[in-house]
Parts: sequence; C-alpha cells; structure tokens
Amino acid sequence: MIVTADNVAFSYDGNSIFKGVSFCINEGERIGLVGENGAGKTTLIKLILGEIPPDEGSIYLKNNLKIGYLAQTCEYDSEDTVYGEMRSVFAEQLAALEKLSSLSESLARTGYGSAEYSALSAKIESLNKYVASHDCYNIDVRIKTVLNGMGFSAFYERKVNSMSGGEKTRLRLARLLLEDNDLLILDEPTNHLDIDTLFWLEGYLSAFKGAIFAVSHDRYFLDRIAQATAEIENGAFRLYRGNYSKYKILKQQAYERELKEYEALIEERERLQTYVDKNIVRATTAKSAQSRVKKLEKLPEPVKPFTPPLPPRFDFTFERQPAEEVVAIDGLNLSAGGKQLISGGSLNIRRGEKIAIVGENGAGKSTLLRAIVCGKEEKISIGRYVAFSYYDQENANLNPENTVLEELWGRHAAYSQTQARSLLASGGLTAEDVDKKVRSLSGGERAKLALCVFASEGGNVLALDEPTNHLDLPARESLESALRSFCGTVIFVSHDRYFISAIADGVVEIAGGKLTRYDGGYAGYKAAKEREAEERNRREAEERTALYKEKRENSYRSRKDRAEEAKRRSEIKSVEEDISACEEEEQRLNSYLTSEEVASDYGKLRQTLEKLQKIREKLDALYERYGEIID
Repeated sequence: MIVTADNVAFSYDGNSIFKGVSFCINEGERIGLVGENGAGKTTLIKLILGEIPPDEGSIYLKNNLKIGYLAQTCEYDSEDTVYGEMRSVFAEQLAALEKLSSLSESLARTGYGSAEYSALSAKIESLNKYVASHDCYNIDVRIKTVLNGMGFSAFYERKVNSMSGGEKTRLRLARLLLEDNDLLILDEPTNHLDIDTLFWLEGYLSAFKGAIFAVSHDRYFLDRIAQATAEIENGAFRLYRGNYSKYKILKQQAYERELKEYEALIEERERLQTYVDKNIVRATTAKSAQSRVKKLEKLPEPVKPFTPPLPPRFDFTFERQPAEEVVAIDGLNLSAGGKQLISGGSLNIRRGEKIAIVGENGAGKSTLLRAIVCGKEEKISIGRYVAFSYYDQENANLNPENTVLEELWGRHAAYSQTQARSLLASGGLTAEDVDKKVRSLSGGERAKLALCVFASEGGNVLALDEPTNHLDLPARESLESALRSFCGTVIFVSHDRYFISAIADGVVEIAGGKLTRYDGGYAGYKAAKEREAEERNRREAEERTALYKEKRENSYRSRKDRAEEAKRRSEIKSVEEDISACEEEEQRLNSYLTSEEVASDYGKLRQTLEKLQKIREKLDALYERYGEIID
C-alpha cells in the first residue's frame, strides 16, 4: 500500500464535505474517482497531497513516495522551450552522460597502469552502470515519443510562457509522463485533449508501471484505465471494483440490495410492534409481548439508502420543420488568425441528422460551427426555415452582471416568473441559485444555465460547441438522452467519445484542411479510421518494397556491379559476426566484473577493465564500418 486513508473527515465553513473516508491505493493500482461537482473530489486530492489537513482521521503515505500531480488548471511559467523543459526532467541523467564523456577524455590522456588511470576506470565503470540502469542514451527518444503523442511535434522550440492555459496544462501532463513517479494523481487529465491524443494517452498510461488516481468525467477514459471506481456521494466514500461501466451496474445492485434490507427491517419492526400492541395488555400473552419488545430494542434503526437527486432535465422542442437540406457546403475555404483551416471543403447535412465535428486541437472545429450558424460565408448555404440555437463552450452569451433568473426571464418576457423558475429548476439550478449573479456561478452551474437558455430558444437545428465541458456525469447523461430524443437536427463539436457515440449518426472530421464525412456513428468513424491506417501502412510497405526492388535492379547493371555487391554482402556478414562476438564478450566481461573473484583481486579487476575498454573501442570501430557499408 502506498496511500492509506483512515476514517478521514473534512468540512468547510462548518459544512461537512465528507466523513468516514477509508481506502487504500496499492502499488500499480488504477482508481477512477467520480462524483457530482462540489462533492469533494479535488478536496480529497489535496488531503492526499498534504496541502490541507483532515478534520478527523489520518492519511499515510509510503516513505519516499514520488507523486506526480496534474491540477485541472496549472500555473506553468518557464522561459525555456518546450523541448528544453522536457530535458530538464532528466537533469541528473544528462549530467551523468556529460561526466562520463569528460572522464573518458581524461582517461585517454592518462598513463596506462597509473593510480589515476585505475581511479578513472573505476569511476567510469560505476557511471556506465548508472547510465545503463537509467536508460540515459534513450532520453531524447522518450521525450520525442511523449511530445509527439501529446500533440507537440511542431512546437519543440516554442517558449512555454507563450502558450495558452490549456496548452500549458497539456505540457504539464507530458512532463509528468516523463518523470519517474510512483503515483500519478490526475484531476481531469483529458481536458484540452483531442481524440487522437486521448487514445495515445490511454495507451501510454496502460503501460505505466506506477499507480494512478484519476478524477475524470470522461467515461471512455475511465473504462479503459480504471481497475476500480470510487465515488463520493452524500458525504460518503465508496469503492467499486471495476471500470466505469462496471461501477454503474454494481452501484445499482448495491442500492437495490440496501433498499430491500431497509424495507425488510421496516417490515420486521412493524410486525413486532403490531404483535406488542395487540398482546402487551393481555395477561396470557404479556410475556411473549415483552420478548418482542426486547427484539425491537435490539433491531437497528432503519436508515433509508441515499437516493441521489434527480439529474437536470433538458427538453428541446421547436414549432416548424426546416427544409430537407439543412446545410450545404461546397468549395469552402475557411481561415482564422492567418491560418488556413479548410480548403475546398464540401458537406451536406439533412434534416434530422445528428452530426459530430471532430479533429485535432486548432483544426477549426469551432470556427466551422460558428461559420455555419452565422451563415455569412458564401460557400455555406442554409436551408429555408432553419432556426439555429447555438451553445457556446465559453458561455460568452451570458451577462455576468445578471442574476440567473434575469438571464433567462429577460430573454422571454412572455414567461411568467413561475415558468422561468420551473425551467431553471428542471435544468438543475436550485431556488438558492436563481438569485445569484452569473459571475458568481461555478463552471457547472454556468453550463446548466447556458443549456436552459439554449433549450428555451426553440431552434430546429441545435449547434453545440463542447457542451459537456463542466458538466458532471449525471448532467452529461441527461443531455445525451434529451439530444437523442430530439427530432430535429443536431450539429456538435465534442472530444467526449462517449457523448459522440451516444448521439451521432455521422462524424465529420477536419484533417489536413479537408472535410471528410463518416457515416455509421462513432463506431463507423473509428472502424473507418482503422481501415485507413491499415491501408496507409500497406501502401507504405509497398512503396518500401518497390524502392528496394528498384535499388536492387539498378545495382545489378553490370558484372562488376554484381561482384561489388557480393563483396559488400560478404563484408556485412563478416562485420555482423564480429559485432555479435564482441557484444557477447562485452557482456561476459561485465558479468565477470561483478563476480567475487574479480572484486577481491585488484590485478584481475584492472586487467578486466583494460580488456573491456579494448572491446568497446573495437565495437565502436565495427559500428562505424557497419554504418558505412550498409548505406
């Protein structure tokens, strides 16, 4: 066990956040943490990190535990470049490589057999072991693998302090993946990631040897990563063995079991009480009635299992159907900030379709959606009677100085106050929330208000830009249900793969400046992308084969060429055999160095180090020659 929480409680301003929290995180274990916004997930993380003390109970960490923590938003200011910042993770290893190089140069200038030579040889051997055990020669490979996977392949030389908040958070995650941590604590790690990066991250974390404790609203991420799912609900902590999908089943089963136990206890108490009431006054049955009284006293007080509050309810309706063809795009060239996003794009969306727009960060998804809604682009035609409702991921259409009630009611003067309050309540905003200023709302509350406003507009074409941002899981599932049952057209941008899978019957990808449509929902899109990858790999293999054949044919144009090629192949084989023999000898000498026989005899140690040095020099020469003859 690397983390143990024992009966932990925490309150804020006199309000209990949770109590009686006990759990363990074992080495290599992966736990997902879920719960409503404000349930205390981030608070629990801060308790584990020791940033705040618990009111009751204790949290124990394994000695020398190395924890990597990703906050939802992080301050990450550095004058260094992206690549330089990642290299700083390996400062100790890079210093070891430099020292090894310096010592090797010194050894070359030192007289063989001298005391200084022996001392330098011993230091070099020690450093070689460190370098090998820490895989120092592959540092740049590891850095490039992570940076490319996290979407920074084109930004190695970019200054960190010039990045946006989302990019800095993503870079911070990349750094954590390179660090040698025993435990990764991740608070919403999939924010700011596009779909390709999400898949890469999940694959990378699957191979991570340490433990993971992750707060996430990304259900696909939780399904792929989590071995157990913890939930904070109604101030209580509960752990379920299994990923998110399994947790949903286990939670429902636990609730049904506890409800049956509660009802059985109520029934038993009523049965005993009825018997006592009827028989306590009768002399013949008073004794048996008293025994029932004692049984009643021993029974525990029934506690009804907690029933979570109903999630928000959204209802999207409209009065008039649009034309059959809702959107027609033909030859669209779209740019933003001096960057060409789409060149010659074409797309048709018909009435009743539900289309997801996907692509890398910065590909132009939100720009395309806004261009469709605005209808000012010459190459975008909007069908007759189309009425858009637009949901902006930044909720920029909300006035921060209005109260929640004013924000909705002010847009619909015909509503009664009861109607306005009822709509807000159905969206998950309480009676206390309606008098708050919009600027004082949490991200989740602001998103719910924006969705209430959005639903009140009555559009027959719903355009949504990242609608699941800031929504907890019950709210996301409620929105999914409402959009699935909506009989109009839906066009939306999202990186939430679960959400896309639940709603979309078509996916439009922006990649390489092109618009490509995939039918069959998210499953169809994913299968098509896998086929494209296979086809691309096949073509590349064919091209490599064709190039090899061409080179081979060109190399056999004369008898002299064939003779030279035969000689080259013979030398390649000979060098390969020499390399193999030297590598085996190097391995044997390395093993011999650690034996008791050598360790206790300085003469043998020195002779072995000299042999090892000669073998390495020979290997260097062989590697160099091999590189020359295979080109």
